[in-house]
Amino acid sequence: MPRLILKCPYLKSGTEKVAAHLSNLITYMATRSGVEKLSKGNSNLPSTVNQEELIKQIIKEFPGSKNLFEYEDYIENKTIENASEFITISLEQNLDKIGQRKNYVDYIANRPRVERMGPHGLFTGGDDEIVLSRIAEEVANHTGNVWIPIISLRREDSISTGYDIAESWHNMLSYFAPEIAASMKIPIQNFRWYAAFHNESHHPHVHMVCYSVNHADGYLTKKGIEKMKSGLVKNIFKNEMQIIYAEQTQRRDQLKEESKGVFVKLISEMKSDAVQNPKIEELLLHLSERLKHTKGKKVYGYLQPNLKVIVDEIADELSKEEKVAEAYELWYEMREEVLHSYMDTLPERLLLSQQKEFKSIKNMIIAEADKIAKGIVDLEKLDNAEAERFNDNLIETDEIEIMESSSAFEYEPIVDELEDEPDFENHYVFVKWTDEYKQARDYLFGTDDILQDFEKALKLFITEAERGNVLATFDIGRIYADGLGVEKNPDKANNHYVKALAGFQEVESIKAWKYTEYRIGKMFATGLGTEKNYQKAAQWFDLSADKKYKYAQYSLGALYHRGQGVEQDFQTAFALYLKSAKQGFPYADYEVAKMYRDGVGTDKDEMKSNQHFQKAFRGLEHLEKTSHDDKIQYRLGWMLQNGIGTEIDIARAKEYFEKSAKMGNTFSGYALAKLILKEENPSKEEVQKAIKFLKSVAEDDCNDFNSIRPLASYALGKIYLEGKCVAKDINQAVLFLMKSAKENNQWASYQLGKLFLQGNEITKDTDKAVFYLTKAAEQGNQFAQYILGKMYLLGKDVLRDKELAIKWLTKSAEQGNEYAKFFLDNLDKLSQPSFLFSKWFRI
Repeated sequence: MPRLILKCPYLKSGTEKVAAHLSNLITYMATRSGVEKLSKGNSNLPSTVNQEELIKQIIKEFPGSKNLFEYEDYIENKTIENASEFITISLEQNLDKIGQRKNYVDYIANRPRVERMGPHGLFTGGDDEIVLSRIAEEVANHTGNVWIPIISLRREDSISTGYDIAESWHNMLSYFAPEIAASMKIPIQNFRWYAAFHNESHHPHVHMVCYSVNHADGYLTKKGIEKMKSGLVKNIFKNEMQIIYAEQTQRRDQLKEESKGVFVKLISEMKSDAVQNPKIEELLLHLSERLKHTKGKKVYGYLQPNLKVIVDEIADELSKEEKVAEAYELWYEMREEVLHSYMDTLPERLLLSQQKEFKSIKNMIIAEADKIAKGIVDLEKLDNAEAERFNDNLIETDEIEIMESSSAFEYEPIVDELEDEPDFENHYVFVKWTDEYKQARDYLFGTDDILQDFEKALKLFITEAERGNVLATFDIGRIYADGLGVEKNPDKANNHYVKALAGFQEVESIKAWKYTEYRIGKMFATGLGTEKNYQKAAQWFDLSADKKYKYAQYSLGALYHRGQGVEQDFQTAFALYLKSAKQGFPYADYEVAKMYRDGVGTDKDEMKSNQHFQKAFRGLEHLEKTSHDDKIQYRLGWMLQNGIGTEIDIARAKEYFEKSAKMGNTFSGYALAKLILKEENPSKEEVQKAIKFLKSVAEDDCNDFNSIRPLASYALGKIYLEGKCVAKDINQAVLFLMKSAKENNQWASYQLGKLFLQGNEITKDTDKAVFYLTKAAEQGNQFAQYILGKMYLLGKDVLRDKELAIKWLTKSAEQGNEYAKFFLDNLDKLSQPSFLFSKWFRI
């Protein structure tokens, strides 16, 4: 677990002794060198009696020194070296208390191992040269308080994070200085700071001097110190903390889910008179009775204090339930890991009711109590809310799977990389990256020096194709397929793809060549210029892969991974991906990373997975700089959006998506549209652009977009249904949801089923509702299965059919649907109309 130690003493001004001490302190921090070091032969000997006596005195006078890394080292191994390290750093970290002692100035003036950044080791923000004598005088004569923070790391942490050199500290502290100023309550324009890095053997540390030019400024509290320390941890250990925060979020969500599950179970127990926790039942009914006479918003923040006490008590009783208690323990473990990174002493654990992060649990309790107060437990409303949450999560998951496996990621290698190019003399067709072809590609994709110009690109491709260059023929097909500067024309595109495939095969007949074998395989795999045929694709890829061609190894690995044209074999897929990755193909690194992550075809290995993801990202960045390929731009954008192999950077992701979308990349356009529509306050122009693109995909019946079209249609349906970014339009919503449902999007069918069943915004139509809900249910949608099961069980809107009810409720319950489980557990009671109106509940 990452950890640093921060001490932040301060020196008061106003005496000659302190002024002299401050002057010496600046000189010490900048120039401490020359002290004779312990010889290696003596350093591991047991600590001396004098050292041990001095350490006892230090601990007595400064008990906080027990929290230092050096004290931990000394206790673990009481050697001369460890004792010396502890004595030195403990005196340094308490210099606010001993600064005026007689020999201290002599002691600090000769301290060794400062890392110099010029004539001395002192630095501040920016690159201006520091005149040591001037700064020493300025600090010594300062009339206000001077803070002297000391930041210490373990040696292994300083090396792993790169903070074992002064330059890293200089860069980070320059960036972090405004937060230090804010913690000290000093306006940034008045804030001054200087620092020096001391490269100690076990625990490198930084000394700082901080003050305000206005002597009246500055006030550092315990909370301010914690804020500084927390910020330093986040900056220095950003990669480690990102993983911890993600895990903490996951555990928080798990606790919320477990709490909700227990409540659903409790409600069902109350219905069946089989309550296992009478205390919660008693409190919940008491709260519900009180809420009957409560006006205003019924959420925790608006309740009277006496009602909040009841809610808190229910939350704390809930936290004693086994599953909730386990989830709370797991969450707290991760929280304390974070706290321990910047706090010496962990605070006492709080009850669940006192944790601000879990206010939603208390609001859930209030909502349930309010429903009881009204005589209603509305399972319909509860399961709708659950379905929406699940829906959004699943759609995101589906999109990730589509994007990860999508041919939108594919990249055509440059033939210049090959060494065994055939001799094309006297042949009317050839495959060659001629200067003319390269220029056409430059106009197609755009470069740093050449503006993108589809018209010029097409003219050059046509000229080159007429000379017999098969590569140009293929790219003309792509231009007409994607409508790059021309109207989309699938027939023209196909004609050129057919010619390109024939050309590649002709070149292959001249000489068996791994590049043409690979390109022919790709065309069979994607169905360009021919019927899609994975078996033939695998045969061609196999020929090329045998010649150790990394692109063919990767593509053949993909077929084995998906079981297309060959028998699915994850181990073979992994081996092929790995061979390709070792030759430097970043796409293969990406797949290797996924397989290590998921434990598919190999053992799970998170560290190797992260390494390959990072290598893939770096490799793709390099490829994009040279090729400006839209497929690479799309994958880079997607990785930046999702934090795969790099940190999340939405702004950069959008830039890559924009570039790629200009090349007609449908996946990039879709991703860009989704990002825009997720923004809190997107501009009208951005929203119009996003919706225009989604419509262009949803309404284009000419091209097969490999599952993007139904997703685009569904996104439009939801937009018009919710009316968030555009005026609500139920007719448009239904139109696009029907288009999506027609292409087997289960969530579109589910939404349509609910709309026709409820009859709130469109005319109720039970037949259509059952049709769409059944379609979604057959595709595995647990919420459609649940609604159908409930309808057939209760005979609501359809004839009662217990057999059908059990069928759909069972399928839903098998996917973890708590509401379906409740109905299955109470089949006999729920089949009796009298049960529908109990003392407290209505279903």
